[in-house]
Amino acid sequence: MQITIINIGDELLIGQVVNTNASTMSRMLTAAGMDVRKTLVVGDERQAIRDAVDEAMHTSDAVLVTGGLGPTKDDITKKLLCDYFGSELVESPMALDNVRRIFESRGYELTPVNRAQALVPRCCEVLNNDLGTAPCMWFPHEGRVLVSLPGVPFEMEWLMRNRVIPKLQQTFNTEVIQTKNILVQGIGESFLSDLIEPWELSLPANIKLAYLPVAGLTKLRLTVHGSYDPAILKGLYDLAGKYIVGEDCETLDELVHKTLTERGLTLATAESCTGGNIARLLTAQAGASAYFKGGIVAYSNEVKESALGVKHSTLAAHGAVSEATVREMAEGVRQRLGTDLAIATTGIAGPDGGTKEKPVGTVWIAVADANGTEAKLLQFGANRRQQNIDRSTNQAFAMLIRLICQKH
Repeated sequence: MQITIINIGDELLIGQVVNTNASTMSRMLTAAGMDVRKTLVVGDERQAIRDAVDEAMHTSDAVLVTGGLGPTKDDITKKLLCDYFGSELVESPMALDNVRRIFESRGYELTPVNRAQALVPRCCEVLNNDLGTAPCMWFPHEGRVLVSLPGVPFEMEWLMRNRVIPKLQQTFNTEVIQTKNILVQGIGESFLSDLIEPWELSLPANIKLAYLPVAGLTKLRLTVHGSYDPAILKGLYDLAGKYIVGEDCETLDELVHKTLTERGLTLATAESCTGGNIARLLTAQAGASAYFKGGIVAYSNEVKESALGVKHSTLAAHGAVSEATVREMAEGVRQRLGTDLAIATTGIAGPDGGTKEKPVGTVWIAVADANGTEAKLLQFGANRRQQNIDRSTNQAFAMLIRLICQKH
């Protein structure tokens, strides 16, 4: 089963709003065993939308369209689809009851403009939107299907999960598609490709391997059509096992969250060059309070001394960006916050501030537990500030995971 996704909106086309709908929909559809062949972004222009819909309806089994269903004049999707399928707008009792329910629950008066939300093409089937006033519309057409959804992300996601995907599965015979993520850190993408080439060439035809590099991390994604023998991963581990830090997570912060939660360990962070980025990613995970006790962003030397207990003599002799300093930062935050584990970072993120001895991109990272502290020097060799922060963050997470797996 092949699907095309069309996301409508000038705000998406000009980059004013990030198009998260496409990635969310693609992920959900793939997990449900459906093949997304194309995603398109189209502005609020009638002919462009019609052309995109017409092309997709001739090449895909199902077309999923988001956006353009609001009550304002720039929302033209509903009328366009009415014309495209040669239908007429009628008031849907189901959609009207839903709009009335939502307005009454919020204490609002139902105006004629908002009542128009209940108008739908006569030829469609309404899939009730419990979270909003814009109806979800299902158009069967010559063995294919077009589904029109609201562009509001949380409404779209709820409708996809509870209305659209179950109905697509009932309508079409879908094969099982599985995906597996393997997180690899400490080796570049091209070197990794050379290293595992014998294993990659031996993969069965129903397994596709993709390399997804980001900020010092490579995610290997296996897409499996049908079934596979998990033992096939042994060949990968035989070649690249020392670089593999985990499986079945999208990111290293998700892996840290999973690992700490499962093992009941606590963590504190002391950040300088990463400026709180590590703590931000950890606390973005629901349930992080079970293991993350707190963090200190010690940007100045004075704060490193007063808040973390770094010795003045250490800073004077070695500087803030040094092994001695990062070790004392990790040990200090672990002791002060009373945790099992700690992460510390200090470095020169750039684009300026470097010296000949310590150029931009020089970073020291440490991880500590009750048995000791491990520190590592990184030389990223780049003056792109955010890239250095992201790389430092992923390196710190990988070091923490390896420490836990080795000693806990």
